[in-house]
Amino acid sequence: MNGFVNWYTASVKRSPRLTNGIMTGSLFGIGDVIAQVGFPEKKGQKYDLARTVRAVVYGSLIFSIIGDSWYKFLNQKVIVKPGKHWTNTAARVGCDQLLFAPVGIPMYYGVMSILEGKSLVDAKKKIEDNWWPTLVTNWYVWPAFQLINFSLVPVHHRLFSVNIISIFWNAFLSFKNSISPSDKKVPVNFPPVPE
Repeated sequence: MNGFVNWYTASVKRSPRLTNGIMTGSLFGIGDVIAQVGFPEKKGQKYDLARTVRAVVYGSLIFSIIGDSWYKFLNQKVIVKPGKHWTNTAARVGCDQLLFAPVGIPMYYGVMSILEGKSLVDAKKKIEDNWWPTLVTNWYVWPAFQLINFSLVPVHHRLFSVNIISIFWNAFLSFKNSISPSDKKVPVNFPPVPE
């Protein structure tokens, strides 16, 4: 593990966009595979490679760039009281959850809808159906983790640490994104989430 961390650290310092793009895209893809294999929407559903490719594209080309920039912004600009570590960390978590998450969630659903070849009207409907339940679920998952992430993890590793936890979050997002508006019931084999 130490060898991987050393390689990743050197790689992210040498070529941050490429490293973060590859890592984030890969982990978005893994999350989608988990969603498809572990929590299929319909019994006997076949694996959809194109769906995984869309997740990789979103993670690599969109989220990795925005996420990395966001974490750097938070670290450099969200300083409530210089020298007050926990106050600044709490402010960063607050910004992340009250500014980034409410925008990032509809961005995910909108972009994925477009990548699926759906219309803007369909994308809007997907966002309307999923934004609030996903945001509430986000608040159950992310604030505690981000408190640890922003307080203990160096800024150049924050996206990576988020990506590791995001494997399961991405599986959840992928599952939610795959449900059509007419599918209101969550399969019994999927962990319960607040809606």
